[in-house]
Amino acid sequence: MAYIPEDHPLGISVITAVHTGDIPALRQLLEENAGLATSRIVSNGELRSMLHIATDWPGHFPNNSATAALLIEAGAGVNARFTGPHSETPLHWAASCDDVEVLDILLDSGADIEASGAVIAGGTPLDDAVAFAQWRAAHRLIERGAKAALWHAAALGLVDAMEAHFAGDPLSQQYPWGAGHSSPPDEVNVAFWCACHGGQREAAEYLLGRKADINWISVWDGLTPLDAAQRSASPDMVQWLHGLDAKSSMS
Repeated sequence: MAYIPEDHPLGISVITAVHTGDIPALRQLLEENAGLATSRIVSNGELRSMLHIATDWPGHFPNNSATAALLIEAGAGVNARFTGPHSETPLHWAASCDDVEVLDILLDSGADIEASGAVIAGGTPLDDAVAFAQWRAAHRLIERGAKAALWHAAALGLVDAMEAHFAGDPLSQQYPWGAGHSSPPDEVNVAFWCACHGGQREAAEYLLGRKADINWISVWDGLTPLDAAQRSASPDMVQWLHGLDAKSSMS
């Protein structure tokens, strides 16, 4: 495996070709440089695969689907790991950018839909999509078979799944801060917070009926459900919460 500094002429050329969607130039680079598809780009001690370059923030690069397909055809690993402060796969990054088209190509090519390593407590691509409010990607991951926890279902408004969970068909047991948190998580409060984050009033009302704390403060960012709704720019949810005398942790 080759390691290419991002400021090396080859590094500059391949990153430019990927980010501008220049398929002829990318194909020529791949043909002229054996092993380029499996190389890693080095930047500040971090390593990105070619598919990480293609799915990097903000995503949605020109010809992104054709770029991803060409890289995979040339041998790029769909489950390659970022090396740095986390170990996300390209699927994590596509989910974090709401890049559904590339997400589908990765999954069709064998990407692990349940891969660990997210910046959100080392979790899955679905964890990233929901936490970063990338709703198209989140729904698509569910459609493609991703395992949902209660907090995912609440954020996405999947009330039927929530009802089934409490009727004895439990969803995946995982939480936004990971498995090692010192205090037992309150799944109803977490789910209610996530419903407000997702602007899902029906889900939030259902969870209030299950005694959710309307002013619960999240352990990951110190925000209340009202704060989460305001940050997500969900005016209807904010108005509803104000009507219930919900509080902000900012005041």
